[in-house]
Amino acid sequence: MYVCLCNAVSDKVIRAAVRQHQPQTFNQLKRLVPVGTQREKCVCAARRIMEDELQHIAPLENIA
Repeated sequence: MYVCLCNAVSDKVIRAAVRQHQPQTFNQLKRLVPVGTQREKCVCAARRIMEDELQHIAPLENIA
């Protein structure tokens, strides 16, 4: 699903960036993926996706 229509950024793109780079803040995510750069309507959704993906990453790191 598209999260940011202005920049055509999907939830899959956000999830992939979070998995690869593990940003800890939304500003770090914005440096990786162009979300919230124009109208900022996508900020809440992008932040939720980032937080959700980070929660899935943390348990996997504890296993290894």
